[in-house]
Amino acid sequence: MTDWDERFESGQYPRDPEPSGLLRRYVDALPAGRALDVATGTGRNAVFLAERGYHVDALDASRVGLETTHGRAAERGVDDRIELVQTDVPTYEFPADTYDLVTISFYRAVDRFADMKESLTEGGVLFVEHHLRTTDSTSSGPSGDRYRFAANELLRSMLDLTVLAYEERTEARPDGRNAAIARVVARNTSGQRQSYPPLEAAYAGT
Repeated sequence: MTDWDERFESGQYPRDPEPSGLLRRYVDALPAGRALDVATGTGRNAVFLAERGYHVDALDASRVGLETTHGRAAERGVDDRIELVQTDVPTYEFPADTYDLVTISFYRAVDRFADMKESLTEGGVLFVEHHLRTTDSTSSGPSGDRYRFAANELLRSMLDLTVLAYEERTEARPDGRNAAIARVVARNTSGQRQSYPPLEAAYAGT
């Protein structure tokens, strides 16, 4: 059993986490089709996307996390839309030109961003959120800066795509702790003149 298996099994991480509010705000404006949820954990994004009609590859090294994801999907009647992939993110071979949407929440994988981008279809979208380095007092996320993004680091890593949304903020988490988080929604398109999706007012959740 891996460390992450023990963490998921012990209940250190929520079994039924909410997807990102920014992802929920954008989902209706994103291309439909096939999605990849990297480091899915207990299915934060994967189950939500399956409910919205995506066929999702849910990738994680933790057997317990994947079993929890499958159970949640089955409870919602969407387990036929989720393919579980047990593998390590650092060694996974991302298939080229395959996914209309790639999501990754709270796993720092800067060295794999190039491969994730190559796995996007033309017009496909990459969504990333992760903890930030900060001088503010926070109670959520990695204890040190090594596994956090520096200011604007995530933004700079996406400048070869079209950045539709970017934010760096401190916020209260559903578990009562506070965190500093960076989020980006970036599309696999280029050109000085492009179309941009109209959105409703910002989602009030996190």
